[in-house]
Amino acid sequence: MNELNAVELLLVEDNPQDLELTLRALRKSNFANRIHVARDGAEALDFLFGEGAHAGQGAGQVSKVVLLDLKLPKIDGLEVLRRMKEDPRTKSIPVVMLTSSREQRDVIESYKLGVNSYIVKPVDFESFMSAVHELGMYWLLLNQPSKGER
Repeated sequence: MNELNAVELLLVEDNPQDLELTLRALRKSNFANRIHVARDGAEALDFLFGEGAHAGQGAGQVSKVVLLDLKLPKIDGLEVLRRMKEDPRTKSIPVVMLTSSREQRDVIESYKLGVNSYIVKPVDFESFMSAVHELGMYWLLLNQPSKGER
């Protein structure tokens, strides 16, 4: 995959309302033009590692960041994170856990597995939009990704 077609952001979210709000906030802020959506953990891994429906596309496609929900069907967010950070092709991709879980064990386990940031989704619309805007500002504009390992 060449740089012009590279996905800037992989959004892994199974909740249709949260998915729509996140996409709306990102687009409203003009952060990510090339977003790929995965609706479960298995689809996310297929995309990341060029398997299943994404066979032949190569691994480590996401050029800037993965926004990952914790509670996902098929394969949960912690397992997606674990597999990403264990694989040299994807371990340097920043991962932001964007979830509704405030459980301390989820926070601790996420950081143990190598998450770059853990953010609890705000409940009200304006706060959610603001949080996604700030996420986009940092991870898509300000953060300098590693290019050496991919």
